[in-house]
Order: sequence, then structure tokens, then C-alpha cells
Amino acid sequence: MDEVTNQFMANNQTTIDLAVALMLGAIIGLERGWGAKRQASGERIAGIRTYALIGLLGGVAALLAVEVTEWTFPVLLVSVVGFALVAFHERLTHIRNFSITGAISMVLTFCYGAIAVAIDPAIATAAAVVTALILDNKQEIHGLVDKLQEHELDAALKLLAISVVMLPLLPSQDLGPGDVLNPREIWWMVVLIASVSFVGYFAIRLAGTRKGILFTSLFAGLSSSTALTLHYARQSRLSPDINPQFACGILIACGTMFPRILIYCALISPALLPSLVWPVVVMTLLLYVPALIIWKRYAGRLNVSRPELTQNPLDLKPALLFGILLVGILLLGEFLQSWLGELGIYMLAATSGIADVDAITLSLTRMSQESLAQQTAVLGIVIAAATNNLVKSGIAWAVGQRALGIKVAGPMLMSMAAGLTVAWLQGSGS
Repeated sequence: MDEVTNQFMANNQTTIDLAVALMLGAIIGLERGWGAKRQASGERIAGIRTYALIGLLGGVAALLAVEVTEWTFPVLLVSVVGFALVAFHERLTHIRNFSITGAISMVLTFCYGAIAVAIDPAIATAAAVVTALILDNKQEIHGLVDKLQEHELDAALKLLAISVVMLPLLPSQDLGPGDVLNPREIWWMVVLIASVSFVGYFAIRLAGTRKGILFTSLFAGLSSSTALTLHYARQSRLSPDINPQFACGILIACGTMFPRILIYCALISPALLPSLVWPVVVMTLLLYVPALIIWKRYAGRLNVSRPELTQNPLDLKPALLFGILLVGILLLGEFLQSWLGELGIYMLAATSGIADVDAITLSLTRMSQESLAQQTAVLGIVIAAATNNLVKSGIAWAVGQRALGIKVAGPMLMSMAAGLTVAWLQGSGS
């Protein structure tokens, strides 16, 4: 009885898998047929019926390969390829269209049907839906390629090179004094910082040059809040009547730096996150709230173009320099901690924060997993962030109009003092 039940369930599952294979072909065929719906039925090479049958054929081929002979699948696959080539060759004599997308989609449909029956229907379904989306967004994808600049393509390829090519090749082994240097983890941090800059750059790039100060400043905080601060400070001397708008943008960009710190922490050392979240949230709010007040007050005139960032965020030289800086901070941090204890870490954080927050943040987060106390790491990160924003306040004050410096310096100082206070109270209370 049990054997009969198992056989019934197996047959039932096979029927379901074949139905899925048929449905997946119909999904891709619906997209293909929609694109050619203005053509007469005899003029179309393949539509929803043909693709549905190709998907079902792939499922049947997978079954026959198991039950009859393993040659069934390759023979049927070659047959599908042959029929597709003949059909597209005949069409080419009438329509000069050299695209092979249709032929490739037929082969993929056949393979998805086989995957649905022989491997996993969920995998086949996901792949078929993604395929249909790619086929349906032909104009958008071609338009994106047309808009892509050469240096941006170069940046994307470099990101792939430093992540999927170089990262797996590096050894995951603790080296150096105090075992603080792990080549793979250090390079992964380089990839992380490059990826954040990449996302921020393209967010600004795709938004256009006049989408508003709010969107621009939010994503400039992911890419380079210092560059935006310098740009708006210079512009404030040319257009002093909109200094409040420039101040709003600087505060938003500098505030966006803090959520970025939390992202790094969550990815590298989640255990540090509960101790770091409150100082960061307080510092963020004390920058965002004044910016929101300025936004509401001067909303009618908020129309500022994005800064022209001259340096590609994925240029290989800055990425390598960041890696060297990261190694230096890790080694110096280990030395100062051994020599001066917590005081050495705080001195390192304040010094590093003058130029960059990301390197010291990643370094202290990494060290908190080994020998550094969590509260020391939290206070060090807050000190570095506060120092960095203090430097940007100085840029706004020295380069921009005095009114801009006043509007930026007040919230910056409050944010710095509140963040340090919360971090210190957490440390003294634990």
C-alpha cells in the first residue's frame, strides 16, 4: 500500500513539474508575442503557444533522459536549436534583423523546462521571470547603455575585478603583529567602501543635474560629503542669497555619513551595533532636524544642481591607497593600544577623522572582534566622525560665506557634543 501511495505521489509531482515547465514557457512566450502582436500569426516565428510547447518539451526531455536514454536531452536540445536557426534564417531573407535574442530565448525556455522537472521548479521559475523582464525592457536597457560613459563602464569593470576576481584569491589568514591583518578581510573592506561610493555616484548620476538639493545631498553623503561641502561653500560666495539652501545640503550630506557607519558595522561586526546605534542616531538627528527646518522654511527656492565630482569613486589608485591606509591604521592601532591603552585609540581616531572616517571606522570595527573593547571602539568611531564633521564645518566657514559657516557650525557642534556625550555615558555606565 505504501509503495502504491509513493508511486502516486511521484506521478503527481511529475505532473505538477511538467505544468510548471509549460507555464514558464508561456510566460516567456507572452512577452515575445506581445512584442510581435501587430504581426500576422503566420509572420511570427514564435509566440505564446510555441514557447509554452518548448518549455514542456524541455520537461519531457528531462524525463526521457532518466527513463529512456541520457541522449534524449541533447538530441532534443539540438533539434530546438536547429528549428530556431532555420526559422530565423528564413526570416532574415525578408527582414534584415540580425538579433539572435529570439533564438537564445528559445534555448533558455527549453532548458528552464528541463530544470523545472529534473532539478528545482523554484529555480526555473525565478530564471524564467528574470528572462522575461530582460526581454521586456529592451528599450530601457539599450537606453542605459547609450547613456553610460566610458569611465563609468571602466569603474564597473574595476569593481567586478576587485570583488569577484581578486577577493577569492586572497588568503583568509590572520597575519602581522597581534594577528590584526587578514588579507581577505582587508580587501573585502576595500570592496565594501568602493561599492558604497559606486552606488552613491550612480544615484547622483541617474538623478540628473537639477533634481533638487535633498536627493543630491543624501546620495552625496554616500559618495563624498566633503566634496559636496567644498562645492556648496564655493557656490555660496557666488550666490549668497541662497546660503540657507547650501547649508541644508551640507547638513544632509554630513548626516548621511552616520547611517553609512551603521551599515559598515552591521556587515562587519553586528555585535558592536547595539552600542553604536544610539550615539549615531543622536548625531544624525541633530543634523537632519536643522536641515529639515531650513528645508521647510526655504522650500520654494530649493533648486540646486548636484556637485560635479571630478574623481571617479572606483579609480584603482584611491582604492589601493585606502587599503594601505587601512593596514596602517590597523598596525598603528595595535601599537598605540599596547603602548597607551584606550588613550592611544582615541588619539588615532581623532587624527584619522581629519581626513577620512571610513578607514578608521572599518579598522576599529575589525579590532573590536579581536582585542579592542566594544565601548572603546564605539567612542573611537564617534570621535573620528565628530572630528571629520568639525573639519567640514571649518571648510564651510573658511571657504564659504560667513552666514553659511554659522548655519552649518551650530548643528555640527551640537551633533558632535551630543554624540560624544552619549557614547561616553554608555561607556561609563557599562
